[in-house]
Amino acid sequence: MSDIIQLLPDSVANQIAAGEVIQRPASVIKELVENAVDADAKTINVLVVDAGRTSIQVIDDGKGMSETDARLSFERHATSKIRKADDLFALHTMGFRGEALASIAAVAHIELKTRLKGEAIGTHLTITGSRFEGQEPCACSEGSNFMVENLFFNVPARRKFLKSNTTELNNILTAFERIALVYPEIAFTMHSNGTELMNLRAGNHRQRIVDIFGKKINQVLLPVEADTTLCHVYGFVGKPESARKKGVHQYFFVNGRYMRHPYFSKAVQSAFERLIPTGEQVPFFIYFDVPAEDIDVNIHPTKTEIKFENEQAIWQILQAAVKESVGKFSEIPTIDFDNVKPDIPVFNPNNGAEAPKLNFSPQYNPFNTTPSTRKTPPPQQWESLYEGLLPNGGDNGTQDIELPTGDLFPNEPITTVNPDIVDKSPTHYQYKGKYIMTAVKSGLMVIDQHRAHTRILYEQYISASKERRVDSQKMLFPEVVELSVADALALSNAQDEMAAMGFELTDLGGGSFAVNAVPTGLDGINVVELVKDMVANVNDELSATDSTMFDTLSMSLARHAAIPYGQILSNEEMENLVNRLFACENANYTPDGKLIIGILPQADIERLLGE
Repeated sequence: MSDIIQLLPDSVANQIAAGEVIQRPASVIKELVENAVDADAKTINVLVVDAGRTSIQVIDDGKGMSETDARLSFERHATSKIRKADDLFALHTMGFRGEALASIAAVAHIELKTRLKGEAIGTHLTITGSRFEGQEPCACSEGSNFMVENLFFNVPARRKFLKSNTTELNNILTAFERIALVYPEIAFTMHSNGTELMNLRAGNHRQRIVDIFGKKINQVLLPVEADTTLCHVYGFVGKPESARKKGVHQYFFVNGRYMRHPYFSKAVQSAFERLIPTGEQVPFFIYFDVPAEDIDVNIHPTKTEIKFENEQAIWQILQAAVKESVGKFSEIPTIDFDNVKPDIPVFNPNNGAEAPKLNFSPQYNPFNTTPSTRKTPPPQQWESLYEGLLPNGGDNGTQDIELPTGDLFPNEPITTVNPDIVDKSPTHYQYKGKYIMTAVKSGLMVIDQHRAHTRILYEQYISASKERRVDSQKMLFPEVVELSVADALALSNAQDEMAAMGFELTDLGGGSFAVNAVPTGLDGINVVELVKDMVANVNDELSATDSTMFDTLSMSLARHAAIPYGQILSNEEMENLVNRLFACENANYTPDGKLIIGILPQADIERLLGE
């Protein structure tokens, strides 16, 4: 039997490694920018075309590379970061494996121009699919200039499964922000298709957060700091009023590296227990300085999962630091009862004050009834007064006019008959302002009123948009929504769908949008929070089709416009709500899959009471 085991060619091995290290254009941005940071760059410029599909360019003013280093840097496991295995536990650089450049070169066309500081001539090197094309001297600025073109040109399956340009650009911005947030002393710029998206000047951590996420976030940040022998924790957390359900900015960094850590996230959330509603979260930007030998970053190729030696102790330090910050800097007003001294005037009989005078009628008797005045009878032939006022030339006012009603639950005919409402009781009971309870043939039916109204409004918005009969209401004073760059891109991507729903938005530049009109029926709703919630949902569904995005927007709008928990409903309103619910295509579940109706069977009720 012949031997069947053989070594893979370097090109194939590099493509396999690229499958883990380079998953999308954002991975290329991450690796190249991290290399620029390790090269002590003070300015880093990132330029992408077609969300990285066509080209990615990263320019830095770092140390640069010599002719030999430039050629060797594209070999597998070639790195300047470590020399031996023990160096893995004393890392002070972003990269260390030596796989990134080799992986990128395996799946793209690369052009590199680099020059060492103090050298007169630089090096120009080109590589295509791990194949060395050429190397020659060139004139270039100090630092490195990487041009990556036609990503995944030789791996069509990987290129085919890339998401839309909007999704990939959003991923690029996310990777870019994670590095920019932890290195505020470095100036960054980001350009997409020739348009500048970010221009971050060098500064401190707070200024960098404000530059990325907008000026409004500066008003809700509380400083956090704790210095112990185990670690140094510092950064910012949001005030309780900044809590939101979606689209919350939450970042952990350890030794200059972004990380995901659900366990530490619970420490921050536990510090806000009973201060924020259940299900909501506050933004935070927490930085850890930990001895390099106490952490292990060599767990996953993306290096976002980090293992701590003293994880539980650091958890307690983090929780205590956040609690102290919330307690120390909370702006909750207090009342000092010792200093509350009302000004009570002292009685002086010689001040000449006159007693108040009362005017009354001595003839008034409440027991005397006055005859009611007779109103003027209506004129004869009153119909003639309305001639010519009806549309389509109606005669004598006998034509029916369909007028809009302001009822919360207008009566609508039920087109389908659901078996659950057969023999339904016309009388309902509202339990704790949250559930509608009514008797049906099979037992006791319990309906979640907020979810029921959400389902009703959702189908209304979908139907109205398809039929192009959406009404908008102009706002007396336009509301201004300030968004981060990523959220602004998501809103721009969804602006046509939002216009079809009745929103009128104007881009003011700098991530600010003016809301000039909203769909009718949104009285009393915080428009700014509504738009932010819709953008957060769009970010979750960026890879979806247009129809799915429209469904997502309709769901967000319906959830905000639906009657809230705690609103008291009359029996007539509950009856209309139930009838309209069962006229929906799916009365049992909300569009996001939550249960609306529950039925307690009659047999279970009898068993409960021991009958």
